[in-house]
Formats: sequence, C-alpha cells, structure tokens
Amino acid sequence: MIDIEKIRRDTPSCQNILHFNSAGSSLMPTSVFDALRNVLRDENEVGGYEAERRAQDDIQAFYTEFAGLLNAGPDEIAYVENATRAWDMAFYGLHLGPGDRVITHASEYASNYLALMQQSHRLGFEIDLVPSDDTGQINVNALDAMVGPQTKLIAITHVPTQGGLINPAAEVGTVAKKHGVFYLLDACQSVGQIEVDVEEIGCDVLSGTGRKFLRGPRGTGFLYVRRSALDRIDPPFIDLHSATWSETNGYELAAGAKRFQNWESYVAGRVGLMEAVRYARNVGLANIETRVVDLADHLRDALSEIDGVSVHDLGLKKSGIVTFSKDGVESKSIADGLRTQNMNVSVAPVTAARLDFEERGLPAMVRASVHYFNTQEEITRFVGAVKKA
Repeated sequence: MIDIEKIRRDTPSCQNILHFNSAGSSLMPTSVFDALRNVLRDENEVGGYEAERRAQDDIQAFYTEFAGLLNAGPDEIAYVENATRAWDMAFYGLHLGPGDRVITHASEYASNYLALMQQSHRLGFEIDLVPSDDTGQINVNALDAMVGPQTKLIAITHVPTQGGLINPAAEVGTVAKKHGVFYLLDACQSVGQIEVDVEEIGCDVLSGTGRKFLRGPRGTGFLYVRRSALDRIDPPFIDLHSATWSETNGYELAAGAKRFQNWESYVAGRVGLMEAVRYARNVGLANIETRVVDLADHLRDALSEIDGVSVHDLGLKKSGIVTFSKDGVESKSIADGLRTQNMNVSVAPVTAARLDFEERGLPAMVRASVHYFNTQEEITRFVGAVKKA
C-alpha cells in the first residue's frame, strides 16, 4: 500500500498546486531535487569533471536501477538526453531500404511518425498502418496477418500521448518474435506509471524519458537495447565514449548499450533520474499502477457526468492519461482557466497524433494526467472547475 501522506510530504508542490500534468512533466520528489542540487553545487564549487568523479557511485547506479525497473541487464541500458533522441538512436541506425516495410499504428506520436516519413522518403521503404480493434487498441490478429517477408520493423507507442489507451505491447512482441521482425517500443508515457517488463514484452528496443511519470528531471532520457539486437543497429553517430579509436583507420564500438551514449551529458540530470527510478521502485510499480488506474477511472467517470463534456480515451486497458473536450469551449481556454486556479493540465493538439485525431474527427483535447500522489479530493475539485469552465 502507498503511504499517500508521506508521498505528498515528499512532494511539497502538492500543497500549492493541483498537478494533473504528469504526462507532460511530473512533480519531482524532494530526494530527486536534492540529488540534482548536490551535483550542481559540486560543479559550482570544484568544477564539472571533479563533480562527476564525486558522483561516480550514483552514475553507475543509474544502470542497475534501470535494469531492476525494466527487468533488463545493466549493460542493456544507456543514458540519452531525451526520449526522442533515444528512439532516434535506434531507429536511424536500422538498415532499411527500398522494398522494406515498417508497421506502425494510428496512435503513433508525431516525433516518431515524422522520423518514419523522413526515412521513408530518404530510403524508399513503405509505412503500413495496422488497424485498431473494437476497443481502439492495436488489432493483434490483423498485425499478425499483415507481417510479410518484407516487413523489417514494428514500431509502436505503448501509451499514446493523446489518451488513456494502453496498447497490447506484449501481444505485439509475440507477433514480432513469431515472424523474426525487429520491435521498437516507445515507452515514454508508460514507464513510471505502469509495470514495464522488457522480457515479458519482448521488444528489441525501448525508449523513454525522465520528466514524465518517472518524476525525474527534464532533459533526461534512457534507452534499452536487447543484447541480441545490438549488432542489428549501426549507431547513427559515435564519439570517443561510444567507440574507441583502436587504430589509425579503425574503431571499436563500446560494449553493450553504451555505444548509443555520448561523452558529454547532463551529469546532475543522470543522477537525478537515477534517484527518481530508485524512488519509484521503493514505492513499487505495482502499487503505483493500481493507484493511477483507479484515480484515472474515477476522473473519467466524474467528467462523463458533466453536461457537454466528452471523454475520448480508447482501449481495453487504460492508463492515467484522461483526455476530454467540452462543447462550445476551446480546450486551450479550459486549460488556461484551470491554470489561473493553480490546476495544471495540458492540451493535446491535432499535430501530436494527426492520424488518430483525423480518423476520429477529434478537436484539440484537454489532457489531464493523474499520478499516485494525486487524491480523490483533487479530482472532486478539478471536476467542479471543469463544470464551470
């Protein structure tokens, strides 16, 4: 069970704001803020290299903590400065070309789909969209039937940015393994709010961020690369950390996932993200998932009872992301009005996931994303404010 009073004491901002924007950037626990501040203090007092030496134990713990979080090996984890670059480091390193086919879903995030289109234009491969089932999630049977000899990649988003949908990542992994197809999973919105086990899912690569449901600092991200997938990816760029200049005209890539890292990085952020993972693991991801799902279900039910409000979340299973619109009121106006009442939400625009929005005929939506530090009382206050919007 989660000690919600302790969690909220560890999150002093909860006393001042109602934060339903963890899908954008969550609130850091005090221990994460302290970890950041300690490294920055050392950088100020003794210099960046010296501060990094002092932080070596915490820097190494980054790999073991993430390994424990994802059920991976420490050598399968890399620090990357954000989720988009983590995803890019894998995708842009794949060997794709004319005649190849890549399967994705209409819920795919804009940054990923833009990259798919760019590389499709450059390299000549084709993009296929797997249809949704009756619940709105990926139709796994249709996916299985779509995979052919030219299918080289399945790239999907676990929890889309524009709604509560949780795609059936493990079932997709079963299909990918059956056909021997490379499987790239964007877990930007899932890691930190639900349990994510890379062995159960079966993905070759998984990317994510620190600032969202992990409650870490901005400007931090991570990449998981399965050992057996390493040699199928040629890192799109390397430096003296990701490779060794082993002879005049030759080099050797670093062992494991560290070949996708850079020498220069946000050391304070790495330590802060490590502490965020440690904090989440101490709370327990099963506990977090149970509470987040329960709070989000209550929020959806309460919003659905408001005249003129439509909740737009799809999926057999739903996450802590709740999206809605209100007749006759622009979503941006609702978000702006809530902010004046110290209530934080964000707006999901059409450009964040154009395929999904256009297919469902949706306008921009208000995105209210709860986390385990939120309370039922906050949901009641929030719903009251939406009624008046």
